Amino acid sequence: MGILVTIEGLDGAGKRTLVDALVADLRGRGERVATMAFPRYGESVHADLAAEALTGGHGDLAASANAMALMFALDRAGAADDLRKLLDSNDLVILDRYVASNAAYGAARVHEGAAGVFSEWVGTLEYDRFGLPVPDAVLLLDVPVDLAAERARRREQTDASRTLDAYERDAGLQKRTAEVYRELAEIQWRGQWWVVGPEDDPAGLAARLAQLLTRNG
Repeated sequence: MGILVTIEGLDGAGKRTLVDALVADLRGRGERVATMAFPRYGESVHADLAAEALTGGHGDLAASANAMALMFALDRAGAADDLRKLLDSNDLVILDRYVASNAAYGAARVHEGAAGVFSEWVGTLEYDRFGLPVPDAVLLLDVPVDLAAERARRREQTDASRTLDAYERDAGLQKRTAEVYRELAEIQWRGQWWVVGPEDDPAGLAARLAQLLTRNG
């Protein structure tokens, strides 16, 4: 069975770029690597409902941090079987966002820290009740909030399908979320966390993941 690696960070942090670089390097080393991204917009009704709520749809759905977190959790629960199949047939599975995103954004929305009630509820719901696989490594891509926001704005300008949603437009929320992410990493919330910055070499990170794979093998 393969190891599960998740990439976490703010909108615009560069998660997809890091995923692509890690996949290319690890495949070059001969590893079997698969990827999946959450939320699964266009594939999951729960992810699409959440996206629509964040752009003004479905009444007051977006006003509830718990309701939105449940939509994102149900999206992942619906992908659980596919995720397990990927783990069975690959050496590594790398995810662009996972459960920690729910904990970070939700806790930030209700003005709690990483050790608060909200993050505990998310972990219990997704890992314990839904039975989602716990990651072997969580890579927090920690970049300055202003840099992430600027990247998100540039992405919106060049990609008509990537209109900023309510979370992405809320600078205060993004700042609080970054703080919660750092706290989650500090307490090693539901996994082994590595904090990486934009200056970290993807090849070095890939080498560390290859070593983790060797130890687990």
